[in-house]
Amino acid sequence: MAPKNHISGSSGPSANIENAGVDPRENFKGAAFMVVSQAAFVFNDALMKLASADLSLFQTIFLRGLFTTLFLGLIAWRTKALFHSVSIADRKVLAFRIFGEVGATLCYLTALFNMPIANSTAILQALPLAVTLGAALFLGETVGWRRYSAIAVGFIGVLIIVRPGAEGFNAYSFWALAAVVFIVMRDLATKKVSNAVPSIYVALLTSIFLTLTAGVLLPTSGWQPVQAISLGYLTGAGCFVMVGYLSVIIAMRRGETAFVSPFRYTILLWAILLGIVVFGDIPDFWTIVGSIILVITGVYTFYRENKLKKRAEAQGGQDTKSPQNDDDAEQTIWPEKIKDLEKAEELINR
Repeated sequence: MAPKNHISGSSGPSANIENAGVDPRENFKGAAFMVVSQAAFVFNDALMKLASADLSLFQTIFLRGLFTTLFLGLIAWRTKALFHSVSIADRKVLAFRIFGEVGATLCYLTALFNMPIANSTAILQALPLAVTLGAALFLGETVGWRRYSAIAVGFIGVLIIVRPGAEGFNAYSFWALAAVVFIVMRDLATKKVSNAVPSIYVALLTSIFLTLTAGVLLPTSGWQPVQAISLGYLTGAGCFVMVGYLSVIIAMRRGETAFVSPFRYTILLWAILLGIVVFGDIPDFWTIVGSIILVITGVYTFYRENKLKKRAEAQGGQDTKSPQNDDDAEQTIWPEKIKDLEKAEELINR
């Protein structure tokens, strides 16, 4: 594993890297970086939504991608991760991951451009539950009935939020749900990327292909004149999305997953705040109720995973504790008998 303050590592921007025995101060630093990353992602979304008033979907993605690729490329060059040899197995996983990222971006921004930012962000809060379910179905990870119950309750929360036909929601709500599916694909693929591939390289590669995809699709929507204010929005969006990528990597490297991950839900607070201040969108009662349900079930899922992890580590520690010699083995198997024999020997000696 790379040093905690280094941005290269085994996985991509949304990677979860478990750190055993993390200092509590590192956990709090990781939580702080997670809060920063979620704020950066929401500010990116807000700026993209503002730019969409004058520019098409593919144009905004393409122009932002140029800035993001430039920023990430400079960081990769400085950290000597710009050119990297990738195995055939990693190439397949990265291709699948990039496909998920491209699909997630196109679907989510389609939803974001056509519905309130707080509503689209609220739907994405089903992601931790969806990733847990996907890991059980496709990666063979064990999921007990408690976590399946949490997933079911979380799905109810999603239905409460989406409510097709309700004010503020429309068919574009399902684009946000489709984005969740693509993000699950991306995150599950990220778990399969080997330790040899730096995180910054994965982020750069993803940004390049996303930008190229938007460039190829540009002719379908046409090129609109780019005003200075729109260019400023997209430059800012590129900066914020880069900060989000790097902050979430640092967060997951510094802190334990179960401690840091629930702080992802702070994105809801930022989305609601920006929705009110910038766009004048106030979430209704049922949106807030559904969001609370998702947050509670998501936090429970992280809690449950952390509890099972600690239990497995404890059992593993006991299993790996092997006797050093025959006497130790005898004491491990018959501790009470050994004590009785020692007492008898002591009485005889007396």
